[in-house]
Amino acid sequence: MIPVRCFTCGKVISTAWEEFKQRRDAGEDPGAILDDLGLTQYCCRRMLLTHKEIIDELNPYQ
Repeated sequence: MIPVRCFTCGKVISTAWEEFKQRRDAGEDPGAILDDLGLTQYCCRRMLLTHKEIIDELNPYQ
């Protein structure tokens, strides 16, 4: 679950997550993907680059 907004500046970033994830998994350069998506601030870039999906790992503990 990606946060809806950047923690630092408040820009909406959740709309870019699916495309970023698909293109990154296809082997594209993450920096170029973020540039194409219009995420130029380092705080927003950090939110996508460092995100790790853990919901599937935590789901059995509900």
